[in-house]
Amino acid sequence: MRAFVITAPGQGAVQDVDPPTAQPGEVVVDVRRAGICGTDAELFRGHTGLTPYPVRIGHEWMGTVSSVGDGVSRRWIGRRVTGDTMLGCGKCRRCRDGRHHVCGFRAELGIRGARPGALADQVAVPETALYELPGQVSDIQGALVEPGGNALRAVRAAALRPGDRLLVLGPGTIGVLTAMFARAAGAEVHLMGRTDRSLPFAGTLGFDGVWTEDTLPDLAWDAVIDASTAAHLPSKAVQLVEPGKRVVYIGLAATRAWSTAGNWSSKTSPRPASWAPPPA
Repeated sequence: MRAFVITAPGQGAVQDVDPPTAQPGEVVVDVRRAGICGTDAELFRGHTGLTPYPVRIGHEWMGTVSSVGDGVSRRWIGRRVTGDTMLGCGKCRRCRDGRHHVCGFRAELGIRGARPGALADQVAVPETALYELPGQVSDIQGALVEPGGNALRAVRAAALRPGDRLLVLGPGTIGVLTAMFARAAGAEVHLMGRTDRSLPFAGTLGFDGVWTEDTLPDLAWDAVIDASTAAHLPSKAVQLVEPGKRVVYIGLAATRAWSTAGNWSSKTSPRPASWAPPPA
C-alpha cells in the first residue's frame, strides 16, 4: 500500500509499504481522510523528541473498517470510524483511572511507539481506541475530530459560563476551533494573533474581536486559552486573565525559554536538556 514516510529532517515521500494486518484486539481501517498536524510538520523539520526516523505520520484521520483481529466484533466491518491518538497500555494506574493519554508506556499513532500513522491507504488501530462516526458527520469533519477534541477539552477546562469573556491566543486551527466551541457555549470570544494569513481568516468568522498584540483592548478576561506557538505568551496569559480566573495552555511553543527561578520566561536561555520538574 502507499504511505507517506519521513526518513530524515526535510526528507519524506510516498512509499510502497506492507499493509497492516489486524492483530488480536485491533482493526484495520481503510483511510478516507487524513489531516496534517503541526506535530507532523515538526517531525518533518526534525524536531522528533522521542520519535526515531523513519516515521509514518498521520494522527488526524477517519475511514472505514475493512478487517478485524481476534477478539474484535465483526460488527465493526464497514463502519465509519475515527480514533484516539494516545494509546495507553491499559494496565497501569493512569489507564485504569481513565487517563490513558498520559500513560507512561503509551504509544502515539504516527508519532511514537512504533505505531504507523494514518497518512496511508490503511492504518491498524486498537478496538479500544475506535469511535463510530454518526451519519451526519462528513468525512472531512470526521478527520477533524482529533483536533476538535483537543479544542473542546481546552474550553471545558476554562470553566466558562454563558456571557463570560474569553481571549484565545493564537488563531491557528486549534485556536479557531477553541473559539468556535467557546462561542457555542455562550461566551464572548476574542482572538489575538499576528498579522499573517491566519488572523484575517479568523476575522471572517464573526467573533467578537480579532486583535494583534499591539491593538488588544484593556478588557477583563474571564479566561485566557493559549493556543499559540509563541514562547512569551504563556506568561502573558497569566498577566491578562482576571484574578481568580483560569488560564488554559494547549499551544506548543516553537522555542522554549527558562528562568533561574524555575519558571518559563521569554527573556532567558532555552531550558537545559537535563531539566526536570520540581517535586510535587
